[in-house]
Amino acid sequence: MKLSTKSLYIVSTPIGNLEDITLRAIETLKNSDIILCEDTRHSLKLLNHFKIKKKIFSYHKFNEKKELNKIIKYLNDGKILSLISDAGTPALSDPGRLLIQTCVDEGVNIIPIPGVSSIVSAMSVSGFKDQFFFYGFLPKTENEVKKVLLSLSELTCSLVFFIPAKKINFYLKRFKTFFSSRKILIAKEITKLHETFYRENIDQIKLFKTSIKGELTVVISEKNIKDKILDEDKIIKKARLYLKKYTLKDVVELLFESEQVNKKKIYQICLDIKRKDEKNI
Repeated sequence: MKLSTKSLYIVSTPIGNLEDITLRAIETLKNSDIILCEDTRHSLKLLNHFKIKKKIFSYHKFNEKKELNKIIKYLNDGKILSLISDAGTPALSDPGRLLIQTCVDEGVNIIPIPGVSSIVSAMSVSGFKDQFFFYGFLPKTENEVKKVLLSLSELTCSLVFFIPAKKINFYLKRFKTFFSSRKILIAKEITKLHETFYRENIDQIKLFKTSIKGELTVVISEKNIKDKILDEDKIIKKARLYLKKYTLKDVVELLFESEQVNKKKIYQICLDIKRKDEKNI
């Protein structure tokens, strides 16, 4: 397999089961001059398993800015580099975006070597609507989490998150508030020996009594818009806020998209608010 010089290969690696690596990924790594690894000790297990003996270079979130110029120099010198993360597809909630952006600016070829992704793997077995929004890791503080979940609760598609297992109960409590009546899939150790999928309605799911380890991929189902009852107080509150910035037509469209209730009723509420505000001027 001949690789292009002055190229950065974004190589997906297994998320658990080493046999999930692609033949093309193996050949790419074998023919690279340098392999950029998130954790060299972790990556060596994979490389040794497939008898790949190449120069490895530590590249992670704590040194990505510091080492950037050195990496770009390697590429400009005609070296072939591959970027891998600890598991899955690089740059998706993993280091790599800064390097990729710089390569784009420098005219360096960026070539994806597709493969395993816990995001797609979890979605594929969820049974939820295949239109989805991937957020990644949620904020850690109470106020920031509330802001993010409030915004995401307006989306009608499925939602995918990465969550540290030790924090799952913290986030489950917030999911119950913002995603009531929706379903949840919690994927633990995908492709590994103790692979487990927890499926439940968010309102009914119980908090974990014992601690679990690792990183979880959590999928929230799409918003159920069937037989949805119009929450007039909620519509009025949002309409008052939106009408300060947008036209009546745009506000009606925004509210219809987020609330998925009778459009005529939304229009009438917004029109009444607009008329009252004009009278008070």
